[in-house]
Amino acid sequence: MSISNDAGHFFQSSAALATTERKAAKAKNKYGDPIKFPSKILAILIDPNDKGGLYVAEAAGEVKKVRLDTQKVEKVFSEGTAPLTSLAICTKTNTLFAGCWDKHIYAVDLKDRKKKARRLTGHTDFVKCLLATSLSGKPVLLSGGADAATIVWDIETGTQLHKLKGHTKALQDLAIDPFSLLDFATEPLDDFVLFSASSDPHFRRWHISLKSCRELAESEDAPVQAHDTSIYKLHFDTSGDIWTASADKTAKHLVRDRGWEADTTLQHPDFVRDVVVVERAGVVVTACRDEIVRVWDVATGKLVCTYEGHFEEVTGLAVWESEVLSGSIDGTVRKWGLRKQEMAKYLEEVEKEKGGEAVEEKKGDKSGSVLTAEEEAELAELMDDD
Repeated sequence: MSISNDAGHFFQSSAALATTERKAAKAKNKYGDPIKFPSKILAILIDPNDKGGLYVAEAAGEVKKVRLDTQKVEKVFSEGTAPLTSLAICTKTNTLFAGCWDKHIYAVDLKDRKKKARRLTGHTDFVKCLLATSLSGKPVLLSGGADAATIVWDIETGTQLHKLKGHTKALQDLAIDPFSLLDFATEPLDDFVLFSASSDPHFRRWHISLKSCRELAESEDAPVQAHDTSIYKLHFDTSGDIWTASADKTAKHLVRDRGWEADTTLQHPDFVRDVVVVERAGVVVTACRDEIVRVWDVATGKLVCTYEGHFEEVTGLAVWESEVLSGSIDGTVRKWGLRKQEMAKYLEEVEKEKGGEAVEEKKGDKSGSVLTAEEEAELAELMDDD
């Protein structure tokens, strides 16, 4: 909190000053080998055509691509007039999509970046999430907005095919049910089931095709309430179950065969912004508003490692080889190892640094106090009285 005096000067409260000082000190750390960007990072996405490339959406209205092996950063898009919230790539047309606070979706031709980005206009509020796929061989884009609408777009023409209404609050994430794709593994996909999450505590299910889109009857009759409030992310595992991230400070594993009942709940001290499952490593990773990336044992739900390096909210995760990448409001992307030896090395480094800080503090204490414990307590009481 800030207050002002009669002269118009502003003063920060002691709590605000302490937070500022803490973040300034924490900003100097090199944990996770940080790649720095000039503004807040709101979304990250691995390039499916270039697994060593990562796209970053910034609050400054720009998209950049970073080479993860060299940390070389290049600007891809800079025409946004407001923060960019979400990213998707259509591999068939080699088009990058960026959702924006200005209610538009920007389509960037990655084959010819000199072309001006196309704008898809249809939402009446912030664009919150994007998903690119195809139907009957036609590339399509699905978008969710703060207007509680989901729009299906023809990517080639930029026209709307369908607009879905069912949620009462802002859309947060869209995910295709992998079990609805099994019959079309070797053929053009004619339809699929879409799961949608929003700022209400339910997720809904939709039948999507070029000809028509509708909410499934079971979803209309009984939308699944997995959380107490907003659901930020839906992530399917190879079993067809869902991992969710929520503002109710939990991530959950919802089991399909039990009617989406939760059999694992991961408790956090603050909003959980993202969740990814890395089954080959046997872990699930969560991103939290408390600045921490957590690694959990996928079988037992036990916390394995807490990665602390960010000094602002963690907004998104992406998996790259044997590492998980995290983007943050602090303007950095960081890399965290998922192998046991990598996590053990990090924890050892943290303990060593904490030990060094304690030694420095002891060396720097020149006070040479001669007060007894009772005298110090009496002095503290007097100071409080004053």
